[in-house]
Amino acid sequence: MALFLFLLLIAVALGIVGVVVHGLFYLLIIGIVLLLLDLVLSGIRLGHRRGSRPTR
Repeated sequence: MALFLFLLLIAVALGIVGVVVHGLFYLLIIGIVLLLLDLVLSGIRLGHRRGSRPTR
């Protein structure tokens, strides 16, 4: 959970810097890619948690 929040914070910070500073649009793109990667990784972790419990 801490890794998810850390990556989310980094993605938002890179996005803000990419928008505010002229000429650093690539930071916005990196922030968006990092955000998407973070969401995919958290989705994979949630999927593994649901499938590992045995049914009764």
